[in-house]
Amino acid sequence: MVYLTRLEHFNAAHKLYNPGWSKEQNDMVFGVCANENWHGHNYDLYVTIKGEPNPDTGFLMDVKKLKILIKEQVINKVDHKNLNLDVDFMQGKMCSTENLAMGIWQQLQPHLPPQVSLHCIKLYETARIYVEYFGD
Repeated sequence: MVYLTRLEHFNAAHKLYNPGWSKEQNDMVFGVCANENWHGHNYDLYVTIKGEPNPDTGFLMDVKKLKILIKEQVINKVDHKNLNLDVDFMQGKMCSTENLAMGIWQQLQPHLPPQVSLHCIKLYETARIYVEYFGD
């Protein structure tokens, strides 16, 4: 089994806010992340796929095609966007980094060629906080 990782970067705004809670409870649980005027992050996204290299090319997957897939299915939808308002696959969900990583997985998995599968989505919200998601 071979693992191949592509790193991408995007910027996005969001807020953590449960509409079923009072402002006070949201502020207590989410702190400054519940800011009514939103806040943003410079995300680093690591997409790791796995499989066996093609004997004719030696590639697990053409990295140019992987780059295009990530750009079309994820980056174009989230970069310089408000995750709560602008991103279709985040609608109706709490816009945590955990949920965003799972949403990114769901955006990519159906579009991968049959000889590879997703191994991990690693999403850095800050230099000190990241989420890893390995599928269901």
